Amino acid sequence: MAFSITKLKVQLLSVIICIGLLYSNYLQAEEILREKVEVADKLSDTLELEQLQKARDAVNETQARESNVLKSQLGNDWEAEQKEKAQKYFNERGSREDKYLREAKEAAAKKYKIPKS
Repeated sequence: MAFSITKLKVQLLSVIICIGLLYSNYLQAEEILREKVEVADKLSDTLELEQLQKARDAVNETQARESNVLKSQLGNDWEAEQKEKAQKYFNERGSREDKYLREAKEAAAKKYKIPKS
């Protein structure tokens, strides 16, 4: 019986040591997983910030493009103003030419008396 009690004590001690080793491995694995979770959280935060920055940059680029389009449309208004001014000048010039031509015709149509000397 003494032999079997000793054998039983050795087996019990072996089981306790195995449980201790398993628990130690469990704690190490838990710590490793905790560290990996922290790294993943930091990476997630970093990626989220990068995505937000990309979105802000995209909004700024879109606003810049819209601004350029508006400027080009305003430029077309300037062109239209210049064309309108040129047309107005052309019409005024034509009116002056018509006036001078009309005055010349009226003057030519008048009968002038030539003084007798």
